[in-house]
Amino acid sequence: MLQALNPPIYLISLLPGIGVQVLDGNEHAIHWLILATLAVVLLQHAINLLNDVSDWQLGADTEKYDSWVRFHHQNTRIAAMHGWISFLLGGLLGLAVLLLTDRLWILAVAAPMLVLGYLYNSGPRPLSYTHLGEWVTGLCYGPGVFGCLWLLGGGNLDLRAVLGMTAFAALAMGLLLSHQPPQIETDRRSGKHSFAVRYGAARTRQAARLLFTLFLASYGTALWLSDNNHVTVAIYSVTAFFAWIGIMLLLPKPVVILMPAALLMLLTLLAATIPSLLTL
Repeated sequence: MLQALNPPIYLISLLPGIGVQVLDGNEHAIHWLILATLAVVLLQHAINLLNDVSDWQLGADTEKYDSWVRFHHQNTRIAAMHGWISFLLGGLLGLAVLLLTDRLWILAVAAPMLVLGYLYNSGPRPLSYTHLGEWVTGLCYGPGVFGCLWLLGGGNLDLRAVLGMTAFAALAMGLLLSHQPPQIETDRRSGKHSFAVRYGAARTRQAARLLFTLFLASYGTALWLSDNNHVTVAIYSVTAFFAWIGIMLLLPKPVVILMPAALLMLLTLLAATIPSLLTL
């Protein structure tokens, strides 16, 4: 099960919550932020499951050793049920957080993103099989995840919010592109028009590097605009530089993108949090 679960992939849902806390930390809202982030993780889990089901039915990624359909003994019905249960739990938890914080109006942003998440995997022609797949991913994790968590935390729609949404949209899109090159042949045979199918492996890896660079630059600028101490900005800058060197030297893969991003966000969170704890 651990192989199918692939825990590191859920960092893409956890990191926006950390990003919001660092940029506009509200100690009174942190427990709601944690619960909302858990809801996002459950929704991502659902989308991963439904994506595996859709791919299996359409003939793409059937060779994946960590497919949830393979975990469920190639029973797409059970795998889909697993996905919808996770989708329901994540949706209910997110709705409960919005109701308890009196921020139900955030649904105006969240609901369209949930619809996009549904359409990403559903129907005879899911959005993940079209030219829109990468853009939908960026919208869901930029305005969708980071944007909604930012609003939940009480942040204003200022330049930091825009930069944060840009950063995590770029990170999610870069992550998506980084795993496409090995799947070009099966994607092409199944009619999946991924970025890698359309432009080839070399350009896809180049685009993943550029998107990771955009993530580093956008979030770094937002951090600089925030009221964080100089040590936090300095730690981010040094760590981001080495992360950028790494992505330029190594072949872009999900682990090559996620692990440096996670380390970067963790160190930045510690640098921003520890001084305030020492003053208590």
